[in-house]
Amino acid sequence: MAGEQQRDQDKLINEIRERFLSEHLPDKADKYDSRDVERLKQEDSWVEGYLQWRHYNVDEALKMIDESFQWRKEFLVHNLSESNFPGWVFETGAVYLHGYDKEGNKMFWFRVKLHTKEAKTVLDKKKCVAFWLERYAKREPGKPLTAVFDLTETGLSNIDMDFVRFIISCFKVYYPKYLSKMIIYEMPWIMTAAWKIVKSWLGPEAVSLLRFANKNDVQEYISIEYLPPHMGGIDPFKYSYPPLPDDDFQTPISENGPIASEDEIDEKESGDGNSKETSDTNHNDEQVVKQDDERVESKIKSAKKTLPLFKGSLLHISPAEDLQFGSKDSGDRKCSIVLTNVTKNPVAFKVRTTAPEKYRVKPSNSSFEPGTTIDILVSLHGGFEASPQDRFLVMAAEIDQLAGAGPPDLSQYWKEVPRDQIMEHRYGTQVKSMGFSSINYIIFIVSSFINVDFCLMLLFIFKQMTRLMILNKRLEEQITRCVWFQQLLTGLVALLVAITSVSLYLHSLDKDTQ
Repeated sequence: MAGEQQRDQDKLINEIRERFLSEHLPDKADKYDSRDVERLKQEDSWVEGYLQWRHYNVDEALKMIDESFQWRKEFLVHNLSESNFPGWVFETGAVYLHGYDKEGNKMFWFRVKLHTKEAKTVLDKKKCVAFWLERYAKREPGKPLTAVFDLTETGLSNIDMDFVRFIISCFKVYYPKYLSKMIIYEMPWIMTAAWKIVKSWLGPEAVSLLRFANKNDVQEYISIEYLPPHMGGIDPFKYSYPPLPDDDFQTPISENGPIASEDEIDEKESGDGNSKETSDTNHNDEQVVKQDDERVESKIKSAKKTLPLFKGSLLHISPAEDLQFGSKDSGDRKCSIVLTNVTKNPVAFKVRTTAPEKYRVKPSNSSFEPGTTIDILVSLHGGFEASPQDRFLVMAAEIDQLAGAGPPDLSQYWKEVPRDQIMEHRYGTQVKSMGFSSINYIIFIVSSFINVDFCLMLLFIFKQMTRLMILNKRLEEQITRCVWFQQLLTGLVALLVAITSVSLYLHSLDKDTQ
């Protein structure tokens, strides 16, 4: 069944390519960037993104691609860089990428109170949004992000409907599939009328991704460590420029530097505890570690056979996407990254993370010869648990070694290697926990002993209960809003009664005077 769906999808992708090249490109070649056309020819996932957003309607997807490509050429998206903008665009701090939500999606922040409507600057502001989205799309292709509109202390002077409409178009047309949800924080009642217009622009797909939040419930979507203090969080991050704040792997070493290798940590730990450990304990520990490593090695061998590859210019990397760790109960606290050097020279690599205190990596910084493969072991340290917010970065650069020269000093090499010669591959983190699939499995086991129909009934009840909980949550949100409006109306009525009473009283005084 899955194979048949894949064939149908491939057929639609090929149809879009053929029709675009025959129906659109001949008349509009000058309106498209040749790099976008080439990408359309080569990259299935890009075409698939437009198809999915248009519910696999080929005609609608073609219109969307045409509009998107013309916009990309008009805004010169491929050429947007930090140096293209006046300094105030980034210094303001109204738009930036920082942190992750509870589902592990990068957050795209819009500090609305820092935006003012001004005709002279609106194009630069729009291009700034395009710059951030294109920068993210190149670094994390296909991975969704969460848009957070922080409306704290926002007033009418901050409302720019044209700018809002542009942001919506970015997610609806220009970057399909990149929006996981849109969090509207502390929307003031004065913007209710404007918001009705915005909802009409969004369309049903985007409206379903809206989440309204305030200080009491925003932690349903964003954990406290990534929330600023004014939203009830403890994130110490304060926007400043330069540099650009979006890359969590380039923060200062004291905050978020490269993780130490397992060898380095082991040396430090053994140095601190030598006087306390006996030879018998060491012998037992070595046996446990050896058995553990043997299990990991068997996983690595099976991973090489089954996991998809990321094929980069310098390295082939497996797995291609997220690193998977078990929950605390499962005990699966290790995983591996397999690198293969596909160049004709040695390649230096290093691994970095957004949570250096939680993980050990062995090796984390090394080099290896052309045509060879190296296995990197990533393991959780101490009592820490993996989180979807954790990120890893594999960096690699080709070493152009002179004949007869020895291996370079890697610490010095990384300081000198040009940025454009570094290949990067980023990982998210998945935590395997007991979810719905585990419940299905339990019911399957139980079905070996009791009636299958009864198990199907249990599964149906579970699904209905889940649906009921979701509906109940939505109902709670609607009731909360209704109570708020009721209180507002009650206040207005009370104010009106007071004004009427005062007017009648003053009128009666005038009569008495006469």
